[in-house]
Parts: sequence; structure tokens; C-alpha cells
Amino acid sequence: MDACLFCQIANRERPVKMVYEDEQSVAFEDINPKAPVHILIVPRQHLATILDATQADDRLLGHLLLVANLIAKQIGIAERGFRLVINCNSEGGQAVFHLHLHLLGGRPLSWHPA
Repeated sequence: MDACLFCQIANRERPVKMVYEDEQSVAFEDINPKAPVHILIVPRQHLATILDATQADDRLLGHLLLVANLIAKQIGIAERGFRLVINCNSEGGQAVFHLHLHLLGGRPLSWHPA
């Protein structure tokens, strides 16, 4: 997956403002934020979309949610509230085809996903 932007970021081949990193995932600030807090949580394992996940990936998917919780607590938005978003395929708004979660917060979020 040499051409995958998020694989390159996970391998530290592209500079980003990293906020979290472990053996299974990385998290970094989105370069085009949609909220005061907009962090992308990306598995190191390349899965193009959530549709590519299988039962064998259940621990990884759970891990990504726990990472989101940890980051939200660390940056001080957990109690106020935040949103997690996974876009899937082009019509779902996915622009980079490597599974990732958007952690959004830092202000009241209205419900206008489209």
C-alpha cells in the first residue's frame, strides 16, 4: 500500500501533527478540520473501507473506539461531548480509502451530516 496516504502517515513517511500512536493505530489532526477538534484515528492495518473489515478485525475495531475515548478524555472534550464518524465509499463521503474514524468536538455539534 505504498500509495496510500494513511499508510504513509502510519509509517511516519509523511509529517502530521500526531496526537496518539500505538502498535495498532495512529491518531492525528485533520488538515481540513470541520470542528475545533477534528482528529483522525487510523488503524495501521490497511482496510480500504469499513466493508473490508471481517470478524477477524473485531478487536481492532474495538481498539479504535477505545482510542477515541482515550483521546477525547485526554484533550478535555469527553464530558462535554463529541462525535465519531466513519464514512464509507464515495457517496458516504470517504475521500481517503483507508478506514478511519473522525473524532469531532470542541463546540456544540448540530445534526447535519449531509
